[in-house]
Amino acid sequence: MPNNRAIQKGKTRRALIDAAFNQLTADKSFSNLSLREVAREAGIAPTSFYRHFADMNELGLTMVDEVGLLLRQLMRQARKRIEGGGSVITISVETFFEFIQHNPNMFHLLLRESSGTSSAFRTAIAREIKHFVDELAEYILDKNKYSIEQAHTEAEGMVALVFTAGAQALDMPKDKRDNLKSRLIFQLNMLAKGSYYLANKTQNS
Repeated sequence: MPNNRAIQKGKTRRALIDAAFNQLTADKSFSNLSLREVAREAGIAPTSFYRHFADMNELGLTMVDEVGLLLRQLMRQARKRIEGGGSVITISVETFFEFIQHNPNMFHLLLRESSGTSSAFRTAIAREIKHFVDELAEYILDKNKYSIEQAHTEAEGMVALVFTAGAQALDMPKDKRDNLKSRLIFQLNMLAKGSYYLANKTQNS
């Protein structure tokens, strides 16, 4: 059972992560955050920061891992929800847009740092996106008689479409966001049906 010191250390670490997320905006990327600002919002002295993270880069990489894990968990839950009925594409898109609406700063982190100057961040985000693709490809393989290459290619296309739409949705009013959501669902269905048609044509040729 963790002692009080370990519990407090965990709370402070959580406060630092939350403080960093809170300071991310459309105009302020992680590279613009200062250790002092993050520590101040978390309610600790700047020197105490180093008891929890080696530097700001380690904090940022921890945040990337957290966003990726949270989003993958939500997508898994969305796929399980279709057992009660409904379209996996529609439910997954709804879940993804809910995530963006309630956690815009988390998504800002993925968008900004995926093309930022830090190779460590770019590598970490590329790894998270690969996790999305691999999990989706596994799901597609489980539901269809596709080759591994075809399932993976379809998954790559779907993830690219979803993340591109997510970037567009961040600054949209609700009515335009709803239109974007409908268009994304249509695009994903076209991709899925085209993939299904191609698979059947290949098998029958």
